[in-house]
Amino acid sequence: MSTPTFDQLLEAGCHFGHLKRKWNPAMAPYIFMERNGIHIIDLYKTAAKVEEAANALKSIAKSGKKILFVATKKQAKQVVADKAQSVNMPFVIERWPGGMLTNFPTIRKAVKKMTAIDKMTKDGTFDNLSKREKLQITRQRAKLEKTLGSIADLNRLPSALFVVDVLKERIAVAEANRLGIPVFAMVDTNSDPSSVDFVIPANDDASKSIELILDTVCSAIAEGLEERKVEKVDAKEAGEAEGAPRRERRRVSRKNAEEAPAEAAVAEAAEEAPAAE
Repeated sequence: MSTPTFDQLLEAGCHFGHLKRKWNPAMAPYIFMERNGIHIIDLYKTAAKVEEAANALKSIAKSGKKILFVATKKQAKQVVADKAQSVNMPFVIERWPGGMLTNFPTIRKAVKKMTAIDKMTKDGTFDNLSKREKLQITRQRAKLEKTLGSIADLNRLPSALFVVDVLKERIAVAEANRLGIPVFAMVDTNSDPSSVDFVIPANDDASKSIELILDTVCSAIAEGLEERKVEKVDAKEAGEAEGAPRRERRRVSRKNAEEAPAEAAVAEAAEEAPAAE
């Protein structure tokens, strides 16, 4: 896993914060200086925090758990969708469905409804409906797909949340906090980092900045998934190697068990035979 260098972060514009008058004092430890009324983020701290977050996300992915990516702002949508799909993780880029985490069973019901509509289409039930019913169901399916299609494979609550812009996604962050789900987030100078477990101080408005940070965390997740795959293969091979001697021992013990009665009969016959004169 390669963490971004100071120069890469600088080139991507990760150091640009918000106007001084819009700042959140809680972000003071991550601010390097102020220039022309704009706060400049300390990129050395950004690099350290990105590495810390990437390592934590890698271990979550390695344990086979899901990380939910959340970004509904225009400049982050497509980047988040592409990066999350590349590591097969769920994501939300449209409006955050209120209660998605705190009322997860209801969201699962809506996803199941989408699956039921798909099933209707495949088994021919859909063809027997009237034109009006078909239109209603098609519209309903499109609406569900737009909001929940990207989380269709999320069968249980995610183990972590990765957020771009905690101010915009405050409902998602609040729900995760309430359930004790760790939050990883890109936090700009106008946001409060206290609700975030892994703060990545960076410009959350520039698409280049968002892309660079996501590149790093997603490559760490990909490494974690690869390591998990390798460990599974190794464990399987070790199990097979261990199973071979076991099978051999069972075969020998079966053979001995089969031979034992015959040997006993021979010994018995030898005892009963009259001694040679």
